[in-house]
Amino acid sequence: MKKIIYTTFITLSALCLHSCDFLDEDAQGILSEEQAKAPASIDGLVTAAYSSLGNDHYDKPFSLWPYGTVRSDDAYKGGNDENDIVNFHFYEISENIKTDFGEADGLWFFMYQAISRTNSALAVLKNVDPATYNLKDTRMGEMYFLRGHFYFMLKIVFGRIPFVDEDMPIEEYDKVPNTLTTDEQWALICADFKKAYDLLPTTQSQVGRANKIAAAAYLAKAYLYKAYRQDDPKKNELTAINADDLTQVLAYTQIAMNSSYGLESDMACNFLPGAYQNGRESLFAIQYSIDDGTMFGRLNWGDVLSVPMGVGCCDFHKPSQNLVNAYKTVGGLPNFDGYDNSNYQIGVDKADPRLYHTVALPGVPYKYNEELVYEENWNRNPNTYGIYASLKENVDPSCDCFKNVSPFYGNSKNRIVIRYADVVLMRAEALIELNRESEALSLINLIRERAQNSTVFIPYAKNLQVDLYKDGVNCTWSNDFARQALRWERRLEFAMEGSRFFDLVRWGVVTETMNAFFRTESARRSFLGSGKFDKNQDEYIPIPQQQISFTNGIYQQNPGW
Repeated sequence: MKKIIYTTFITLSALCLHSCDFLDEDAQGILSEEQAKAPASIDGLVTAAYSSLGNDHYDKPFSLWPYGTVRSDDAYKGGNDENDIVNFHFYEISENIKTDFGEADGLWFFMYQAISRTNSALAVLKNVDPATYNLKDTRMGEMYFLRGHFYFMLKIVFGRIPFVDEDMPIEEYDKVPNTLTTDEQWALICADFKKAYDLLPTTQSQVGRANKIAAAAYLAKAYLYKAYRQDDPKKNELTAINADDLTQVLAYTQIAMNSSYGLESDMACNFLPGAYQNGRESLFAIQYSIDDGTMFGRLNWGDVLSVPMGVGCCDFHKPSQNLVNAYKTVGGLPNFDGYDNSNYQIGVDKADPRLYHTVALPGVPYKYNEELVYEENWNRNPNTYGIYASLKENVDPSCDCFKNVSPFYGNSKNRIVIRYADVVLMRAEALIELNRESEALSLINLIRERAQNSTVFIPYAKNLQVDLYKDGVNCTWSNDFARQALRWERRLEFAMEGSRFFDLVRWGVVTETMNAFFRTESARRSFLGSGKFDKNQDEYIPIPQQQISFTNGIYQQNPGW
């Protein structure tokens, strides 16, 4: 965070020195207070904040794939070998993690830089006359939404974070401690999304801008995380699930479900470029672009590493065998207990269609292109990382949205941050934890019914089978069974989208899940044999030591580090 302050200070100092040599002339390269409050300048500040959504990097990705997917049982790091971005390998096995990893420090800095931009815009917006800028409330709502988004990501990755707002001078940023309780932190994040919800219109004339429904959905998500109370400050233990917070989840998911948004008829539509983007399921998405006047276009720099070697580079973010096996079905339902006893075989095992939208399988068309078949030799190191590739963030290489930015290959397909399926399953989860599991049955079945229908783009898929849960027929819909079904459904629906690990932490089951994964999956991938998840420590990565040093020890390190 101090880097942000230092950069700003140097810039302002240079401007001051320049202007002091020419006292009788107007300063160049700096806005006056009147200019800064002008509508054109406000729009620039807001645009700069939005641009932060794409200001990530392949080793500092805002999709959080190294932290939300590779740290879970859904994926391996991939790449050339364990030493290829070795720090991500250490996150993968939850061992040898150090407090001075540059990737974590860079991610922290990028996110607080984005927050600083939202604060700069808000500081000006709060003082502008709405009579001269009639979009004041809307733009403020957008900035609160974006700030909440970046704080949300910081919180789920780092645990203890400092909060700075638009009323705080930038030179005071490094004096703010990170010692709020978990509940207090979530309350501040919820407050940002609530402000956004109150100020934003239901619809926006420009795609990519946050609206009231997106704010309601994200507010529900923040309340859901807040509901799972963790003890402070020495452990990360789940201590209770707060009913009042869950009631808020129900209130705001209902608002989203009463809107014009809904599920796509086919899951594939959420992960395709062109006309499929900003569809009815996409509540908020990062807008990427090509041919926009910049050198390469506004590409998905955070996800460029996941392209398989057969069409580009660099074969990171590899689906695990455990995940692939989880898509197997028996009688149309998940095989909760025996799914991982044997490896999935195409044409032999029954499978949920979502497998073919999530994982590139050998011998199967790649991204629905029947003239381009994914093969085992597309894998960079199959002996270490297996034979699967991630599909959701990637595109058919024949698309004009696919760009060679040597040695990488990026694309301009949107990345959805929050989609309607998440709203449905968040609501189901809240109902189950409120002991109203009977009301959650139809919601989970809504997602499973869409899975049944997600076959239009995969006519080549074999032995697809998904059934709905039918209480008293193919299951007994008790509270425990409903919870298991919900958690399984979240895994199948959102696999490889960067959320699995954070779900496991929220539920308080990450330690047993990951250590069981290390035991069983190490028989397939030997590098996982050294994996070990330490309870009350590995739930969050350490606060970057660089940031603790910059603040002269104001920040406190996470438990265990």
